[in-house]
Amino acid sequence: MAVLIDPPRVEAHGRRWSHLVSDTSLEELHSFARRVGIPARGFEGDHYDVPEERYAAVVAAGAEPTDARELLRRLVASGLRLQKRRGDKGVARVPGVRMPDGVVVDVDLIRSARDATDRRVFAALVLVHDASGDLAVVRSVWRQEWGAPGGGREPGETVRENAVREVHEETGLLLDPDALRPVGYERFRGVEGEGPWTAGRDLLQLFETHLTSTRPALTSAHDDTSDRRWVTPSELERLCGTTFWWPLVEAVLSPPAG
Repeated sequence: MAVLIDPPRVEAHGRRWSHLVSDTSLEELHSFARRVGIPARGFEGDHYDVPEERYAAVVAAGAEPTDARELLRRLVASGLRLQKRRGDKGVARVPGVRMPDGVVVDVDLIRSARDATDRRVFAALVLVHDASGDLAVVRSVWRQEWGAPGGGREPGETVRENAVREVHEETGLLLDPDALRPVGYERFRGVEGEGPWTAGRDLLQLFETHLTSTRPALTSAHDDTSDRRWVTPSELERLCGTTFWWPLVEAVLSPPAG
């Protein structure tokens, strides 16, 4: 059981990078990274990217040097490997999420500027910004929490049609499907039996869009939400900052590093 690092050989952004992983737990990995001063933005869902100039110091702090093949083997064997497409960014792995119906799932939160695999998407949510940067939120009756408007996909719908319909039903806003920008997705793992998420249909698509008006009226004739309002980004964090999905939304709303 150890924190492992491979040689700095991956080239990106004009530098070479190592991968830092734990073959025990993400808690061990995060604790080590904080101790050696690796910033949180370097986390990629199952590893931290470490620039080549930090390699020797990280090894001196206790990371076990190993080659890339052995590092990957031990990461996979640990069960901590987060599978994702090239170019996507792992944000967090959240184990043991208890849903309102009692089902317990593990959820991967993944930042991505590409649409999730269509056949695997069972629901869509939209971060709706107004012209001033405020966001529309609704209170879900089923989840008993605030969040972005959206919901389950109906048979025959495209993912964007799903998003537009759900937002309209929950807020009265009519969105342009072509203006929806994919920003990430949630992947539900370990689900068995009945439910909206099943093996092979396990992704929740997150979109983002910007309106040209400021705080247009929000209305709904449906009873799946009990309230709706516009909030500032800081108010959104106060409402939603303890939810399992917040790290993904926080990553979307955070300004780019640098």
